[in-house]
Amino acid sequence: MKKVFVFAAAVVWMLSLSTGVFAQATKGASPAEQPKVVKERAAVMTAEVVAIDLKTRIVTLKGPKGEVRDIKVGEEAVNLPQVKVGDLVTVKFYESLAVEVIKPGTVSGAGEKSAIVRAKPGEMPGGMAARQSTVTATITAIDKKNSSMSLKGPEGKTVIVKVEDPNNLDKVKVGDELMITYTEALAISVEHAKKK
Repeated sequence: MKKVFVFAAAVVWMLSLSTGVFAQATKGASPAEQPKVVKERAAVMTAEVVAIDLKTRIVTLKGPKGEVRDIKVGEEAVNLPQVKVGDLVTVKFYESLAVEVIKPGTVSGAGEKSAIVRAKPGEMPGGMAARQSTVTATITAIDKKNSSMSLKGPEGKTVIVKVEDPNNLDKVKVGDELMITYTEALAISVEHAKKK
């Protein structure tokens, strides 16, 4: 199931990969070198805690543009009772996708790695979680007329991916395997509201 999610997430990301990144990765590469694409983004948001239900573990946050969102906090957040209405929550998010053409049969290191760091009991709630998943997909068809290619994922399902720059289709062929590595990290910290 996790492989399917990673494959689906990777396909969504591939739909938006910039052609400039691909061109830079392959510019000046010898024919023996395989193209590689890396796309990443980072975001930081600070929100105010406007409500907390400790019984259901639902925290309501108000974002900088006034948007309100409920978040279910897992049992692993042992310091939740220390969070108060008016506290500020800073969320930092990082996500990247690397797609690399590999020779068929190459050991790709497919799998998933994760790490979690939590605040110690008694400290203000916070922590960081990171996850990296790697899957391989095989190019089963290339449609230059429609600027797309078909990819067969690790569970045997095939999806069609639209390519932003049709010239990129000249850099791959049917049978090529893609190693897709998706990385995401989330860091959360809580600060008590400043007294007015």
